Amino acid sequence: MSDDKLMIRRLVLDILKPFDPELHIVATEVINRCKISKEISVNLTVNEVDKLTQTIKFIIEGINLDFDEIQEILNSMNCIIHSVDQVAAGKKIVENIDTPQD
Repeated sequence: MSDDKLMIRRLVLDILKPFDPELHIVATEVINRCKISKEISVNLTVNEVDKLTQTIKFIIEGINLDFDEIQEILNSMNCIIHSVDQVAAGKKIVENIDTPQD
C-alpha cells in the first residue's frame, strides 16, 4: 500500500448476516484472511435478530485496513454491508469527545 493512500485504522460497519456462519466464525475468517492489514482486532455485536438473519455492529481495527478486501471476505460468507458508520484513519485513532453541543 503506497504512502499516499488513506491509512484506515478502524471501520465500524452495520452488516446483515445469516445465522450461519456463527459470529466467531465470521470474526476468525476476517482475521485470518486479511492479507494487507496487520495486528487486526474485531468486535461483532448482535443488534437485531430476525427470522433468518442478524444485524451486526462490526468493528475492525488494525493498520492499513483494506475496505475492499474486508468487504470481499464478508460477502464470501453471505454477509452484506448495510452502511459504513465510522472510519478512523491516519497515524493514530482520534476518539470522539463530548462537547457542550452534545
